[in-house]
Amino acid sequence: MASRHPTPAIGRAPKVSFVSLGCPKALVDSERIVTRLRAEGYELSRSHAGADLAVVNTCGFLDSAQAESLAAIGKALAENGKVVVTGCMGAEPEKITSRYPQVLAVTGPHQYESVLEAVHRVLPPRHDPFLDLLPPEGIKLTPRHYAYLKISEGCNNRCSFCIIPKLRGELRSRPAADVLREAERLVTAGVKEILVISQDTSAYGTDLKYEASAWKGRKVQARFLDLARALGELGAWVRLHYVYPYPHVDELIPLMADGKVLPYLDVPFQHAAPEVLRRMRRPAAQEKTLRRIARWREICPDLSIRSTFIVGFPGESEADFRLLLDWLEEAELDRVGCFRYEAVAGARANELTPAVPEAVKEERWHRLMSCQQTISARRLKRKVGTRQQVIIDEVRSGGRSQPNAGRTIAKGRTRGDAPEIDGVVHVASRRPLRLGEIATVRIERADEYDLHGTVVGF
Repeated sequence: MASRHPTPAIGRAPKVSFVSLGCPKALVDSERIVTRLRAEGYELSRSHAGADLAVVNTCGFLDSAQAESLAAIGKALAENGKVVVTGCMGAEPEKITSRYPQVLAVTGPHQYESVLEAVHRVLPPRHDPFLDLLPPEGIKLTPRHYAYLKISEGCNNRCSFCIIPKLRGELRSRPAADVLREAERLVTAGVKEILVISQDTSAYGTDLKYEASAWKGRKVQARFLDLARALGELGAWVRLHYVYPYPHVDELIPLMADGKVLPYLDVPFQHAAPEVLRRMRRPAAQEKTLRRIARWREICPDLSIRSTFIVGFPGESEADFRLLLDWLEEAELDRVGCFRYEAVAGARANELTPAVPEAVKEERWHRLMSCQQTISARRLKRKVGTRQQVIIDEVRSGGRSQPNAGRTIAKGRTRGDAPEIDGVVHVASRRPLRLGEIATVRIERADEYDLHGTVVGF
């Protein structure tokens, strides 16, 4: 029986479709694989049906993420038939092959060479060095004006609910000069905002013993603060994600106050009740953390803090949950995400008891989000009447019959908002706006999560 996708005809470049699931760190892995494929002459297809081969980069952190990954693999198989699987779920290949034994290959996270070898076996490259020219910054899957910059792989923490060290291994930091060279290429290519990511950003360089590397005639240590300072010299917005609240994070706040990096901290606090944090194997010093947050805001009044929390963790009592709500009221975090606890195969938390009933998890999730909605609305209301620098992510024009006829309508973000996960600014302008432009916007009103304003000046 003939293959549904025969070998490409002579003269036609082989086509690969690509699905990237999971977090920004997985997206960076996808960008690296896609860049290599394009460098070897492969074309990218927008659909599985139009491709000669499909690659699926999976997420395996939660059971729900694994279910989404398996569904994506099934869809690729149904629409194409030739599928290579990679990513975090690939660290446990039997979960994939038991369901889909017909997949061509399964590789683990950040195993770029293995993915390329699997593609080569099925679909040999046809590289033309005169036609297949790539931009020096590589292929990016984000809009042109912002990009993720991964500074390390893996994690040395042993949180009881997490299997990331099992999936991605121990912390492995990139030399500072390597990170800075990539960041410079991005800025040269027009990137206006660099989002620094890793599993544990503030642990950067500990595995290298902070070894220095040469960058533009000087040595830069592989140290969190030194790297942030050097990135801040490149002329782009620098946003820091996944910053564990180690003591040395305090040294970063003056850089934010001085405008060297964005006044934004993404800190995964996870909970506030000491007993729950102990079970999670997380630092349990919520009162000290509140004092640190207050001090950070004294040094940098414009600081925005985002965090994520887990409700319904095994053993979480009603008293524990109320303590968390009280802590949130006092901390007044700007942006909060919340997850209902899910058991993850292989996580130590699965051994903890008692389990919190699903109905209680759901009720607590709604209570926390309602609490945070009120806090968010209160904090955003303070921005009304101020002028904010806003990076433009989306632009459209008001129609003739619209109230905004003749005006440009856009969406953007303040320095305190990251793409995809935080709020937006709905912007009106009498002049055209460009994607990636940083405009000055007068904030006129606020709702629970978003701001509304008008561009001022030129």
